Amino acid sequence: MTLLLVLAAPVLLLILGAAFTYLYAWSIERRFPPTGRFIEVEGCRIHYREERPKKAPPRGTIVILHGASSNLVESMVGMGTALSQRYRVIAIDRPGHGWSERKPGLGEADSARQTELIASALRQLGVRNAVIVGHSWSGTIVPHFALDHTDVAGAIVVLAGITTPWPGGYIGWYRRLIDSRAGWLWFRTLAVPILLAFRPLMKKKTFWPQRPPPDIVTKAFIPLAFRPRAYEVNMQDFAVMYDSVLKQCGRYKDIRLPTLVIAGDADEIVWTDLHSRCFAREVPGAELIVMPGIGHMPQYADQETVLSAIETLAERAVPARVEEDHA
Repeated sequence: MTLLLVLAAPVLLLILGAAFTYLYAWSIERRFPPTGRFIEVEGCRIHYREERPKKAPPRGTIVILHGASSNLVESMVGMGTALSQRYRVIAIDRPGHGWSERKPGLGEADSARQTELIASALRQLGVRNAVIVGHSWSGTIVPHFALDHTDVAGAIVVLAGITTPWPGGYIGWYRRLIDSRAGWLWFRTLAVPILLAFRPLMKKKTFWPQRPPPDIVTKAFIPLAFRPRAYEVNMQDFAVMYDSVLKQCGRYKDIRLPTLVIAGDADEIVWTDLHSRCFAREVPGAELIVMPGIGHMPQYADQETVLSAIETLAERAVPARVEEDHA
């Protein structure tokens, strides 16, 4: 009997974990529904939200791409709503995140692939000369806009973004685990309950050394990231992150669009010296703003400075592109 209980315990644990995961996902999807519209790209629905000034024509278009464990609502809370007072703002759920869909496989997580899908969506929305802002993980995406999708991009902003390979960054066993049947089972049974236990610590570390804004988890719809498929997609992004920046970093010297890099010197999530400073040195004419004492979320710690820098870039990006088109 004891042996039977020992053998049955793991199975029971997986069943309980799966039941909790399913019920939790069911509840948060009803609590945090889509706030924008959908557009189809290669058989997948991409969720986006567009806002613009109500009393005057927009000065241009700004596209905001969120980081890991996030979604377009957080993009609007952190930057989009304020920018939409003067600009056409489009915030997008990256493929697989928030309410956007993504096809299976690690190949769909690659930064070039995600950029391709997002750029296709923007073309359908008639976007040209946009300032593409990428926070954190999306720092791997915005360089592709400046290299391969200049028909929609007029300038890029890397905000506390990942851009550069780091020593020991490739972890083969992690890639194999994420892409295995065991990984699939893990995300649908025990991963979410365990992740939720660490959520307060993760929130504190993400905003450190600043304090998180009150109720930011619910205001920004962050629980959407803790559904099993969204969590799996997030981990796939991390699994391909090193390879993505390794493949693209040699091309940064070919970027010709106006480029702005913003980071805090106290960022413990994405190392500013490695990522932001190195990227700014590689891109011809890039402007670098390093904010003293600020961590991984500059758009919350000093929103005025971040938005002012983005708007200054936006004002000069469109004229520069117009001159280039008529050259």
